[in-house]
This record gives sequence, structure tokens and C-alpha cells, in this order.
Amino acid sequence: MVKHGLDPADRRRPEHLSAPELAARHQAMEAFLHVAGPQLDHLHGLVGLSGCNVLLTDAQGVVLDQRVSDSDAAQFRDWGLWRGAVWSEAAQGTNGIGTCLAEGRQVTIHRDEHFHTRNTAMSCMDAPIWGPDGRLLAALDVSSARADQTERYNRLIQAQVAQTARAIEAMFFRFSFPQARIVMASDDQTDQAVLLAVDRDDLAIGATRAARRVLGLEREGALRPRPAADLLGRQDELRGFDKGERAAVIRALARASGNVSAAARALGIGRATLYRRMARLGIGDNPGGLSQP
Repeated sequence: MVKHGLDPADRRRPEHLSAPELAARHQAMEAFLHVAGPQLDHLHGLVGLSGCNVLLTDAQGVVLDQRVSDSDAAQFRDWGLWRGAVWSEAAQGTNGIGTCLAEGRQVTIHRDEHFHTRNTAMSCMDAPIWGPDGRLLAALDVSSARADQTERYNRLIQAQVAQTARAIEAMFFRFSFPQARIVMASDDQTDQAVLLAVDRDDLAIGATRAARRVLGLEREGALRPRPAADLLGRQDELRGFDKGERAAVIRALARASGNVSAAARALGIGRATLYRRMARLGIGDNPGGLSQP
């Protein structure tokens, strides 16, 4: 690429980070790599026997983790598709990992679509992974060493790569908000995880990149807490303390399986008092179809 000063005939292998540099990047991504590991295992179990290498990079295109069969390892190592290698578009021109990260979208770079001629023996299928802060976090790559790999088969692998990337993104989002409940923020068909993290006060405190886009929230960075009901379109006539009291009463009834006497004890009030508050707050004798006392 002219803008990066690259020569397509350059036969040099990709740059590799030193051991200390790679260790530092691993440490910075330790939690994410821990969450992603089982998904890499599963993906390699699906595609590994067909001569594929599964790689996970950071946002700069550095390979941090991989899964590869022993029989294919030498070939991929020779190509530089290995831990510590730098596969950014600035370093390697058009390639699966670098182009995926540069454009923030799923890509398939098939054989001679690669910029460097030394990379035209491989096919690469990639999907981006977005962090809980809405920023690009990683790329998931499956590269094939098979000379007879067809574009139709590549499409099947690409679908599996995209699905695995979505699963990793959703799992890491949940991991990042351990005390919150995770709510699906949209019923629309989408190829991304549209999730909100909601705290005990029903405030939305986190959102995936797709949820931020769908709900018109901050594109990146920390999320300003907002009532989840406002974001999800739930409206009622109660406001202020009445709304909070109604939620508290309903939670107590749910925990008591609808037993009003048990719910009243949990709230520290009498049974008759609870019935009066239920009537004032518009809560029926059997909210949500719960069992009767």
C-alpha cells in the first residue's frame, strides 16, 4: 500500500514482539483472554481438522492467542501466523486481521486478495470484537492452509467466526458487570449483541456497542447512568418515590412467591399495611400470576 510504504513483493516475515512486550500485552488483556479461551477451543474443534488456524489478536493486530493442530503448526509458523506477530494493515497491507480491525467489520480475504504476494496461499476469515466501553477490542481470525479451499466453504467458516466473536463479546460484557443484570435491549434481528447492564436501582450502567447505536447512547467510553425503563420504552403513571416503592413491593412479593404475609415480614410492615399499599400502588392481589398466601 502506498500510504504505508509497503512493497507487495517483500518476502520478509511479519514483525514479532519481544517476549517482554508480548507478556505485557497478555497481562493487559488477561481477563478477556480468560473469557475467550473456551470459545477458541470450541471454534478450533469445528474447523481445526480442515487445516485451519484460530487466532485472537488485540486491537493493534498483535496475535495474543491461537489454536492450531500439530500437523499444521509448521506451515502457519512459517507464514508468521503465530503468537506475537503483528498483522495490522499498516504492517502487512490488506489481510484478514488488519483489514478487519481497520474497517471494524467482518471480512474474508481469499488468497490473492492479500496485499503481500507471500500471503496469497492463505484464506483468512475475520470478525471484530467490541469491548464493554464500545471500543474495538480484538479480532478473531480463522486462517486456512488448504490450497483447495473454496469460497463457498470460506462463507461457512466466516459465519462460524462471526457467531463466535459475538459470543465472546457478550460473555466478556457480562463478565465486566458481575453485579448487574443483563437485559436484551432490542428484539430486532441483528448480527450483534444488543445488551444493557442494569444495576439494582434499575439504572443502565453499561451497553454493548450495538446497544449504544440502537439506543442513541454515547458511542464510546463510560456510560452515563440512565433509568433502564426510559431506554427500553417502559412507561407507567407512577413517578418518584411511588415508582420506587411499587418496585420494592413487587420484588418482595416475587421473592415470597406471592405470599403477602411473608412479603410483609420481609418489608418490616404488617400484612394489612401491605395490602393498603398494594391497593394505592395499583398492585393486584396476584401480581404477575404469583401464588396466593
